[in-house]
Amino acid sequence: MAKKGMTPGEMVIGNSVWSMGFVGTIGSGLKTLAGGEVEQVTHVVHEGRKAALERMQAWSDLRGAIGISGVTTELVQHGGSMEFLSVGSAVHRKDHMATSLEFTSSSDGQELYCQLDSGFSPKHFAFGNVAYSIGLGGGIIGSFRGLAKGEIKEFSHVFNHTRHLALERIQQDAVKHGANCVVGIRTSIIPFQGMQEMVMVGTSARHDSYLSIFDSAPATSDLTCEETWNMAHLGYLPIRLVLGCSIYSIGFVGGIASAFKSLARGEIDQMTKLIYEARENALQHIAKDADECGADDVVGIKTYVYSLGSGIIEFLAIGTAVKKVPGVQTLSDHLPPQAVMRDKDTFVNTAETLRGQYLNSAQKSGAG
Repeated sequence: MAKKGMTPGEMVIGNSVWSMGFVGTIGSGLKTLAGGEVEQVTHVVHEGRKAALERMQAWSDLRGAIGISGVTTELVQHGGSMEFLSVGSAVHRKDHMATSLEFTSSSDGQELYCQLDSGFSPKHFAFGNVAYSIGLGGGIIGSFRGLAKGEIKEFSHVFNHTRHLALERIQQDAVKHGANCVVGIRTSIIPFQGMQEMVMVGTSARHDSYLSIFDSAPATSDLTCEETWNMAHLGYLPIRLVLGCSIYSIGFVGGIASAFKSLARGEIDQMTKLIYEARENALQHIAKDADECGADDVVGIKTYVYSLGSGIIEFLAIGTAVKKVPGVQTLSDHLPPQAVMRDKDTFVNTAETLRGQYLNSAQKSGAG
């Protein structure tokens, strides 16, 4: 940070504890039976995260900081209530006493350097979330479909729709702060109260090389900030975070055949073909999204396979569509070693797993 004329400051914290309430619990319970987004829960979680962020930004001891870096948004469950917690580090400019914050960012000091050096000016910590459930109805349909081999389109539709909702909402959050892109997006899937929340967090920013159309539909990227710097060094800008998922069942007959096959050594043909088809389907979703936004390539593709039980699997693929833009370049020819060094944990408490439930364990699960 010193190479950009900045110095680190104090840790800042904001929190907010919320309850779903009796009415909200009934409403969300009924919605869970139907499947899809559980809007009551999405709203409560969004407002709780927002309240914690606002309190962090209003920290009374910022001492003239220009921004807050390394911002996080966490959800901790305390019985029937949920605590939303935001933590970050104040950033100061040398010999400058600011009267208001210029930016908040999910990027730490190393990531912030990479952003600034590749031409991205941070604006605000951005997030988008959606709480969703497969639902009893979807579960019944999926169970019947599970008797046959192939894609369970009811599940695929729910999963694809909810994941794109989170992406649309982080874009909407960025627009509110005058940004034309969201970089360094991290995606988490957090299980709670019989449902799941998908939350995307990143840094809304501006880059002068984006066309005006991105003011209303900001570019999105889940490339790391170091990867973003590398792409900018080659003249590329991220255009859109692209993702696709497919839910497949091996089928009742195929499941029996695989069970017998697994008793002997050798390839399980049914599973091989199933997972291959699921993977190809998810990647086709990505290719379609990239074509729609006129990208030159898709980089940083990551793939995940999950077992949903009863012979049903989810295959998820995420990447970033990029495009070469004239005039895009980095300020420096090389990244300094400090920008790519990684911190190591120096405190490990293995007793947590022996004493009881670790309250933040939900943050460790999911994809992205």
